[in-house]
Amino acid sequence: MVELETTIKNRAGIHARPSAMIAQTAVKFTSRVFLEKGGNRINAKSIMGIITLAASFGSVIKIIADGPDEQAAAEAIKALFDSGFNEELG
Repeated sequence: MVELETTIKNRAGIHARPSAMIAQTAVKFTSRVFLEKGGNRINAKSIMGIITLAASFGSVIKIIADGPDEQAAAEAIKALFDSGFNEELG
């Protein structure tokens, strides 16, 4: 199991477009991938689940991956957060 922490850098936070980007990236991997914020853990392959996190600018998110390609999965998701989803950064 791999766990990475990241901070939301884009001003708009996690809304529909970033949620779709995360889910589309997560489904490329065999591993189970989760996002966790404030004790709430959701499946990162679910757009609606991601939206329910209500993650805003500056929120700390834990990325958890478990499976045969867990390291690559966690790093790919973290790279999306680090890029600010190609939106305006705070």
